[in-house]
Amino acid sequence: MSITYHIRIKKEYAASVIEDLQKMDAVEIIKETDKEIVQDWQKTEVEQRIEKYRNNPELLIDEQEVFKMLDAD
Repeated sequence: MSITYHIRIKKEYAASVIEDLQKMDAVEIIKETDKEIVQDWQKTEVEQRIEKYRNNPELLIDEQEVFKMLDAD
């Protein structure tokens, strides 16, 4: 299984960096319309989680509580 990295490139360098990576066959360009971006199993998982929390709203955590938990690390 390959690993996918998401990076941010400064706008002024993006085109040339992407072109160079393509020449080296180091990147794969995926169009937003490609089905590979979101797999069916991922859609199913999201739908199941939404349904779970609709049926059990007490399981939800307030966003401020999440931020507190993240800051605790």
